[in-house]
Amino acid sequence: MQPELLDCAVVGAGAAGLTAAIYLARFRRRIVVIDAGASRLLAIPTSHNYPGFAGGIHGGDILQRLRAQAAHYGASPVTGVVERIARQDDGSFLVSSAGAQWRARTVILATGVVDVEPDLPEVKRAVAAGCVRYCPICDGFEAIGKRVAVLGRGTSGLAEALFLNHFTRDVSLFALHGALRLDDAQRARLARSTVRSVPHAVARLALDERGAMTLWLDNGKIERCDVVYVALGTLVNSGLAQMLGARCTGNGELLVDDHQQTSVDGLYAAGDIVAGLNQITVAMGHAAIAATAVHNRLRAPFLSS
Repeated sequence: MQPELLDCAVVGAGAAGLTAAIYLARFRRRIVVIDAGASRLLAIPTSHNYPGFAGGIHGGDILQRLRAQAAHYGASPVTGVVERIARQDDGSFLVSSAGAQWRARTVILATGVVDVEPDLPEVKRAVAAGCVRYCPICDGFEAIGKRVAVLGRGTSGLAEALFLNHFTRDVSLFALHGALRLDDAQRARLARSTVRSVPHAVARLALDERGAMTLWLDNGKIERCDVVYVALGTLVNSGLAQMLGARCTGNGELLVDDHQQTSVDGLYAAGDIVAGLNQITVAMGHAAIAATAVHNRLRAPFLSS
């Protein structure tokens, strides 16, 4: 027996997924929201660039507020990890999780990305303390006047180090594995800044009792800073879309049209999974566009009659 046909299945319940759920519920659409409970919002100690909260707000608090608002309109997420989305003969989507299936006319993917963490001790504790960070767009302002280290793979942290140099003159660029080797063009870029490059790899980092970071280098020397920015990239959770044939960038970010629809008809995407700027407010904007597009798509038969 086929599951009930819903209007939309929203996969993921972070900023994008919950915003989409709120819009669709207020559009009086029959939806399901499926969430694995791994939103990156949970790892944000305090966001100071989320509008409306001048004193900052914890990422978990944003998530709690969005969940409460979605629940108010009857759109509480169900817990599950979606393993497969398959296209049905009638054009609908069959969404499968362990022990459960849903069928929907449309799908909004909001499965986000995962930050690549350095395989070093105390990273999670330092993230919780705000001393290891991943997004200088989000919190570069909080680095003003501080000692900042940027940790990349090879020269992957160069652009981030130069970006942070706008906020503080004390920026040092490190590599995680192996010596930091710059070519002539990269050295010329650094020469126009106050960024200092350190050739020796970081072997260990730790948060001390004063809230500062200590970095041990592979030559035995020690460096100290206030904040470490990790520039190791992200893993994009777009496998479900790619299995359906959705177009994406080289690193897996989905390509969408002006209505957030992927190259697969009826499959929409919102948030960090989409190619573009990874920001909470951008994710919510994506979700508003996608949910409205889904609603108007489903209204189309009535509009043309």
